[in-house]
Amino acid sequence: MVHSMTAFARQERAAPWGTLQLELRSVNQRYLEPHFRLPESLRDLEPAFRDALRARLARGKVEVSLRFDAAGDSAGLAVNPARLAELSRALGEVRQAVEDTTPPDALALLDYPGVLENRGPDPETIKAEALALFERALDDLVAGRAREGDKLAALIRERLAGIEAQVTEVRRLMPQILERQRAQLLERLETVMAELDPQRLEAELTLLAQKADVDEELDRLATHVAEVKRQLDQKGPVGRRLDFLMQELNREANTLSSKSVVASTTRCAVELKVLIEQMREQVQNIE
Repeated sequence: MVHSMTAFARQERAAPWGTLQLELRSVNQRYLEPHFRLPESLRDLEPAFRDALRARLARGKVEVSLRFDAAGDSAGLAVNPARLAELSRALGEVRQAVEDTTPPDALALLDYPGVLENRGPDPETIKAEALALFERALDDLVAGRAREGDKLAALIRERLAGIEAQVTEVRRLMPQILERQRAQLLERLETVMAELDPQRLEAELTLLAQKADVDEELDRLATHVAEVKRQLDQKGPVGRRLDFLMQELNREANTLSSKSVVASTTRCAVELKVLIEQMREQVQNIE
């Protein structure tokens, strides 16, 4: 099963303390290349996100975007009445014991530990929720990459069937092509046959037939097609292997084209190149 490198996932978590929104977007890349846009308060989640991506993905440029909107009634500062009352009693005792003591101003009172409290949610709770949200989004992203991979595999299999049809057609035509080539050459040389060495002529005809014989190229094309099919059924990343096979298929198609001696094999070689290029474009998106 192949996976595409292109996919998108989005998850959201709404709670009394606010809302978390997470988006994952992946596109083609030779290696795994994550990019993060995180709120400053959740910046230390990046290593955990990065490790999770490495555990699930092998290739692709992945953009991770996390947004946190605190609820209006869950953020801000509040005075702790009990703590302020304790401080007030202590200050009263100090004034009774020490005359002419200057009372602290309001800002000094607020600066005393425990008087002013943050009414926002527990940061660790938000981090745990954000991490869980990321895991769900990553599951969606992997599933999306698998679905897109199935589509790519289907397109590639169609092209492979086209290549097999072209190989079959060339094999069917080769005996006729070689015989026609030999007859045409003999006809052109008929007028000068008397001046040529028959053995030399036969050797030249044999050499020409060998040059036009593309059995080896056809066999290698069939072998590469079978290997592409096998790779499509493998688990794990296969994109680099498929890219190499596209190069090998193209090499054989070029050789077949260079050996073409009639229009029919030339057309087959051209069609092969078109099919291989279409597959190569699809392979660029496979993990």
